[in-house]
Parts: sequence; C-alpha cells; structure tokens
Amino acid sequence: MSNTLKVATGINTGSDANPALVSAAVQSALEKAGVQTAGSVLLFLTSEFATAPQLAIKAAAIAANTTQVIGCSAAGIFTEDEWVLDGAAAAAMIFSEDIFSGLSEAVQHSEYLLTLAAPSALNANWLNSKQKRFGGISGDATGRGPFSVWHNGKGTTQGYCELGIHHCQVAVAASHGLKLISSPRKVTSSQHLDLIHVAHIPALISIKSTCQKQNVPIDDLPYHLLMIAYAKTAHAIEQGEYALASIVMTDDEANTITLSHPIELGSWICWALRDAATAKVDMLNTAQQLQQQLHQNPAFAIMFSCIGRGPYFYNGNDQDLTAVKATFPKLPIIGFYGNGEIAPILGNNTLLQYSAVLGLFAAEV
Repeated sequence: MSNTLKVATGINTGSDANPALVSAAVQSALEKAGVQTAGSVLLFLTSEFATAPQLAIKAAAIAANTTQVIGCSAAGIFTEDEWVLDGAAAAAMIFSEDIFSGLSEAVQHSEYLLTLAAPSALNANWLNSKQKRFGGISGDATGRGPFSVWHNGKGTTQGYCELGIHHCQVAVAASHGLKLISSPRKVTSSQHLDLIHVAHIPALISIKSTCQKQNVPIDDLPYHLLMIAYAKTAHAIEQGEYALASIVMTDDEANTITLSHPIELGSWICWALRDAATAKVDMLNTAQQLQQQLHQNPAFAIMFSCIGRGPYFYNGNDQDLTAVKATFPKLPIIGFYGNGEIAPILGNNTLLQYSAVLGLFAAEV
C-alpha cells in the first residue's frame, strides 16, 4: 500500500434490491475519496440481493470502472456512517489501488487471507490453511442464499473466495465480549461433543453452581448467553487467548452438556457469560491494541460481526462500531453482520460465534 492510497466508503438504502442503490453507494465513496475510478471495490449487499446479485455487482463495476469487485450478501451491513439490518442496502469501500488478489501466487505468499464464505462452503481442510484467515460467513438471516459470494466481478461457484493482501500491514483480532464467571478448570471427562466432567464434577452441576454464585437463575439458564472459553492451558485463558464453544443442549439426568465444538480431555475451560457492558469495553481495548501492533494510524478497517452481536445485542445501537469509531474518528470502516466470523485464534484459523473480528490496515513501513 502506498502512502497515496485513497480509501472511502459509501452506503445506500432503498425499498427493494435495485442496482441503482449500488451505483449510488459506489459513487458516494468515489466522491469522498476524490477519485473518478477505483482499483478495486469491496461490496457488501443485504440479503434482498442474494437471489440475483449479478446486476448489482455489474453496477458496482461500471460505477467504479473496475472488474475487481469483491464481496458477499449478508443479513446486515455497515460503514462508519450507518448500519442496516432491515431492508435493501449496499455498502461499498473503494480503493484507488488494487490491494486484494485471488491469484494463486498472491494467495500463497500472503500472511493474511481475506476470506468470505457461504456456510455450505466451510470445511476443516480449507479453513486450516497455513495462512491466517480473516473474514466472515455470508448469507441471509438463515445462513443461506445463492451466489452469496463474489470476486473479480462475478459470483463464485465454490461458495467462497480467498484473497491475498498486498503492500500493507495487517493487524487482526477477535473481540469475544465475554464476562468470565469462573476460574479456569480442567476437563476431566469428555466424549466428542459431550462435556461430562469438569474438575471431576459433572459438567451441568458445575455450570449451575457457577451461575448460582453469579446470581444467574439456574431454573431457567440463559443458554443463548452462556459460552465456554477453552484452551490448552489455564494461563492461555487468563491471557485472553482462548477459543469458544456454545451450549447446544443439556442432559439433566446424566448432568452432561452437549457443545457446538468438541473439547479435548485435559483442556482447560472457563464458564462465560455474554455481557453487553463487557463486550463494549473489550472491543475498545481490541481496537487500541491493534493500533499498537501497527505502530501507526490505520488507513482503513474491515469488521465482521455476528448477527447476534451487533444492534440486536446492544438494544438497538451497535456499540462495537461505536467503539471503533471513537478510537479512529475519521477512519473508513466497512463490514457485515454474518453467520460466523473467521480469525486466527491460538495459532489456528477458527470459526467463531457471537464475536466481532476487526482488521486494521496500514501502509507498509
């Protein structure tokens, strides 16, 4: 990325999925950047466009005078100016240079890969590449939608795209926004997705006991808010370096808990609670820590937020976006509310839930 790179966003809403919305969003971004054409466009559309996005993609390409249009459809979209979760909308970020590439050589030699995928395209072999992946899962509110991912100005047949990032520094982190409500405890019995014993105590009894101490009603546990933070060591959890699993179901007779991801015997866990106040502070800290990693001000930001993390979580106002804007008042920001977030966690590319993944980009030193 050169120091003369120009980046800007545009967002536009309407009553239906009209390609004119896209043209207007791109044109707005071009005017803000002070350029007439773009090297590439990052384009996010709401799910109203999902069934037939090609005309909208073409409209972006024509408006920006480039075939390098990258993006996907999602349940909701946002820029630094506005977020949209209900109705047709288009968000565009234009770049005066082409800094993303899907060419195999660029993908192989890039430290980070901007990754957009439909739920049906996910698999462990693809996710666990040697490069660090940063991105989100597209689709509508149900996680579906044909031609939901595109690059090079057209829909992808494989359901995902991976793009190398050129000529810029990248700093990426996930904000889980969790309040840890227990100390780290060792998994002493598990079987595939079933967590059986924690510190030799039946798993369901362990979480109920913890919730009771935190004044969380145990007769009607809020499983949609409860999470499990896990890592190979207790120290990793204490340092905030952990992966997450959600609770799928419980067995009151066996006192076991079925999880969204298996946790190996000998791992360490913490019971955790999704908490809006904690999440807001965590996102603010995440943005500040990423800036320190860059050693300079970022040129733009891309954020992928869970559909259950944005305005729905914060009573109608996206406090995650507010925190990033407060840290970088004039920074171009684009992102979407998706069905999952991808970030490198504990050395592995991880599919996250209920998280917000923030990427900051700056010129190479």
